[in-house]
Amino acid sequence: MISVRPPAVAGMFYPAAAPELARDVGALLAQAEAAARGKPVPKAIIAPHAGYIYSGPIAATAYARLAAARGKVTRVVLLGPVHRVPVRGLALPGVAALATPLGNIPIDADAVAVLAHLPQVCVSAPAHALEHSLEVHLPFLQKVLDSFSVVPLAVGDASADEVAQVLDTLWGGAETLIVVSSDLSHYLNYGEAQAIDRATAQAILDLRTDISHEQACGGTPVNGLVLAARRRGLTPQLLDLRNSGDTAGDRSRVVGYGAFAFYESPHVH
Repeated sequence: MISVRPPAVAGMFYPAAAPELARDVGALLAQAEAAARGKPVPKAIIAPHAGYIYSGPIAATAYARLAAARGKVTRVVLLGPVHRVPVRGLALPGVAALATPLGNIPIDADAVAVLAHLPQVCVSAPAHALEHSLEVHLPFLQKVLDSFSVVPLAVGDASADEVAQVLDTLWGGAETLIVVSSDLSHYLNYGEAQAIDRATAQAILDLRTDISHEQACGGTPVNGLVLAARRRGLTPQLLDLRNSGDTAGDRSRVVGYGAFAFYESPHVH
């Protein structure tokens, strides 16, 4: 068994050289910093997972909210959809660490042990090997947090309830952040995408758990987070809603991106 999962999309979705990667992520966060200043730290975020030139500015609006959590958040529960290898349930990678050009992130062995009794959690190295939906979030986390461990779950065929049960098991306190990775609509024209993504964003804000995979490729983990958030009384907030036609792409076929924060305190503005 390999003990470290190497990066699969460095040099494609984001720069492969550490100095360039650190600079690019730092610049994206700096652009989002003013809007995040003085705001509370979310318990959970939803952020997109495309190449940084497309979705990086939108993801940064969520990650900038974590600046005040540096040194406090020491564990990240990271869920994203599988794109290449199907799995039943939620898959761990079966390794001890995840690597990016910025260094290695240890996997939380205690959390892995706690999840072992849940029938919907399995181990699938192939599901993680080439998957980008989790990997693209790691450099952002490495820039905004101090030392932390990660619980990376590639989500396949699962119910919202099965996902929520995993989140409940690892919920923890202020030391634990939940990150759900999802893009929104795919390959519509600009105007259609805007309309559909607005409706999807509203469904998330209404804490509805019927988000389809046409609305969001990470619909399964999104629905699971929304279900857990609803049960626990979290307050959702839309931070950013754009598409690739707004950032770096052509407007005839776009991919939608949204950034959301979920707060445990009811007094969020």
